[in-house]
Amino acid sequence: MKHLLLFVVVAFTLNILNAQTQEVPYTLADRDKMIQIVAKLDGLTRDISKVEQSLNNKIDKVDVSLNKRMDRLEDKFDTYFTWGFGMVLAGIFGLFGFIIYDRRSVITPVKREQDKVLEALRILAKEDTKIREALKKAALW
Repeated sequence: MKHLLLFVVVAFTLNILNAQTQEVPYTLADRDKMIQIVAKLDGLTRDISKVEQSLNNKIDKVDVSLNKRMDRLEDKFDTYFTWGFGMVLAGIFGLFGFIIYDRRSVITPVKREQDKVLEALRILAKEDTKIREALKKAALW
């Protein structure tokens, strides 16, 4: 049994040594194919770099164009906002001015009429004591 085990170990060892000594066949055709593959990969790398550069240039142009458009839009918005805000304020102040003018124009004739009525009551109060007492209570005499 020992001999059999020794024989198996030696056989495997020789087989492993034999497998390690075998060379991989690499011919000139394989070398030429490898050179062609490397050349094609270099060409593809250059093409990809060109496409990447072209895309970056286009993206930069679009970015610049978009920034210009956004700036113009912001300027228009600022202009419209300023004018709109100014028009609203002008409308509010105009409305307040109209309200004050309207009240004064309505109050002036009423005040004149009131003064006439009060003068008439004072004239009557000189002759009638009841009217005089009423005007004194109202602090109009």
